[in-house]
Amino acid sequence: MPSKIVEVKNLNVIFGQHQVLDDLSFDVNKGEVLAIIGPNGAGKTVLFHALIGLSRPTSGVINWKSNVKIGYVPQRFDIEVDLPLTTREFFYLKGGDVTDKKIKEFLDLVGIDHEALNKGISQLSVGQRQRVLVAWAVMNEPEILLFDEPTADIDIRGQQSIYHLLHKIQDQIGFAVILISHDLSVVYKYADQVLCLNSKRVCMGPPREVLSAEQLLELYGGEQTFYKHLEKSFHEDHHA
Repeated sequence: MPSKIVEVKNLNVIFGQHQVLDDLSFDVNKGEVLAIIGPNGAGKTVLFHALIGLSRPTSGVINWKSNVKIGYVPQRFDIEVDLPLTTREFFYLKGGDVTDKKIKEFLDLVGIDHEALNKGISQLSVGQRQRVLVAWAVMNEPEILLFDEPTADIDIRGQQSIYHLLHKIQDQIGFAVILISHDLSVVYKYADQVLCLNSKRVCMGPPREVLSAEQLLELYGGEQTFYKHLEKSFHEDHHA
């Protein structure tokens, strides 16, 4: 029987007069990958913030497994270029049983050379910083990782590398994943379930069962340019 990591029931988030999330319900089981897709302003990042306690739901319930360990990789790592913080110091900010040996182990896991330890965190490339964030997030071997489209500022090859890396680490550690992605090829390749979100739940299920050109059109509505990109990905995937 599946073991639930998190269960969301009738979640509502309202900012002023704007209903950002509307009666949203779903759950994620141990080892499962849930992808969240939807147009800009659909409430995807707000949902993540509610899950990790950065924003408070107006109503509804978020039930986490008791004593669950959560990892979180944000959309981007914005830092000042003159920030006097090395990569090693950044990892030690995590606290707990962090050691140089453990840091190097997880740098190896994400494919970062140990020389990065002595470099300023601001000296790393965008792709390297995102890999460092992944290493930071999984260092305590979480039971679930929240992945908030952290490849938005990375080129296509770098994006594929990050997602392949995530899949490899998940196989080793065995955590569940909730990821936000605008790339249907990522959804089809890595997700067990997909949640189509536009304030409320538009559809949910295995990607190949619930995603269709008609469903995507309903989800993305007026975002025609964006929808065409998704429709192209949809047809390429189904004719591969």
